Amino acid sequence: MTKATSATPQVTAQVPDAAGRFGRFGGRFVPETLTRALDQLTAEYEAATRDPSFHAELDQLLRDFVGRPSPLYHARRLSRQCGGAQIWFKREDLNHTGAHKINNTLGQALLTLRMGKPRVIAETGAGQHGVATATACAHFGLQCVVYMGEEDIRRQAPNVFNMKLQGAEVRPVTTGSRTLRDAINEAMRDWMSSVETTHYILGSVVGPHPFPRIVRDFQTVIGRESRQQCLERFSRLPDVVMACVGGGSNAAGMFYPFIEDTAVELIGVEAGGRGQRLGEHAATLLFGQPGVLHGSFSYVLQDEDGQTSDVHSVSAGLDYPGVGPEHTYWQETGRVRYWSASDAESLQAFDALARYEGIMPALESSHAIAKAMEIAAQRPPDQIVLVCLSGRGDKDAAEIARLRGDTSLHA
Repeated sequence: MTKATSATPQVTAQVPDAAGRFGRFGGRFVPETLTRALDQLTAEYEAATRDPSFHAELDQLLRDFVGRPSPLYHARRLSRQCGGAQIWFKREDLNHTGAHKINNTLGQALLTLRMGKPRVIAETGAGQHGVATATACAHFGLQCVVYMGEEDIRRQAPNVFNMKLQGAEVRPVTTGSRTLRDAINEAMRDWMSSVETTHYILGSVVGPHPFPRIVRDFQTVIGRESRQQCLERFSRLPDVVMACVGGGSNAAGMFYPFIEDTAVELIGVEAGGRGQRLGEHAATLLFGQPGVLHGSFSYVLQDEDGQTSDVHSVSAGLDYPGVGPEHTYWQETGRVRYWSASDAESLQAFDALARYEGIMPALESSHAIAKAMEIAAQRPPDQIVLVCLSGRGDKDAAEIARLRGDTSLHA
């Protein structure tokens, strides 16, 4: 399912502009308290991008600490099962901490040190960004506080324990739906009262300028490596590139280096949940409307009165009622198509990858895998479907067992 739009501006990789706008989306809608901190972050990031020593230190961390480049993997048995195109994975699940999130948190931790701030706060849903932030802070000796919805703490207990082991304080959020949206709200409140000593390591391509650009740029290592690896292995680019989309960081990092390769189809997959009624899904680009959420103008799932809606997904990391402004820009230009996968489809894809390839994907990634299997079945065997496997699924095992009534993990 796609969402029709009337505006079709020419797509370009040269965004955002100086005001942080991706076409008509993005920008900065925040209290005056945060303006100085965001200006400082913008200036420090611009200086860092021109500093060879910054790039050298980050590159060394990504190589020696994270384990990059992450490999491309041919899912041969899964491809044969689908009976069509060849499915390949960009294995971000093999990174240190088990997901793509570490690419961004290390970069932002370096910015924190450059700004001379001793304290970091973060939000997390699936827990992978929280773990990656705690890891970066432990590595650099920074104080770390992670806000996490009470419902997500229940669903992602192993990651909560991992954060605490590395010295992070995990603060439960008990307001609202007790999920990712509410964790961001609380982190924003903290930041407003502590901007002089604290940097907020935002985990996705959402929020006020310059966060959507910064997070995207740190995550483009995924797409840059993928592009080079495909050219080396296949002597051409893939036919289709896919990624799951919640806030949209792994998808932005995967898609951005391919944006001007117009022969490559780009498909983002949102959380279709358990139905199309408001509150049953988290498919913002398919069912949302323009609005402001967490300091940025993008698409938001909202009711008739314009109030942000509750959302649902089996995956804690996609359980968010907004989406990054660059994704809305890509949808308006038509450069990226956005689909959705239901809870049931994602669980089936989780099972398929585990059984046919011996890989347990994160439930977030399973949304993209579900639709990649559909596409592969419809394409000839010489086509390549490349999927960002954004994280590993051991964090989801207990929740999947609970959903299926399997008590063995709690015995």
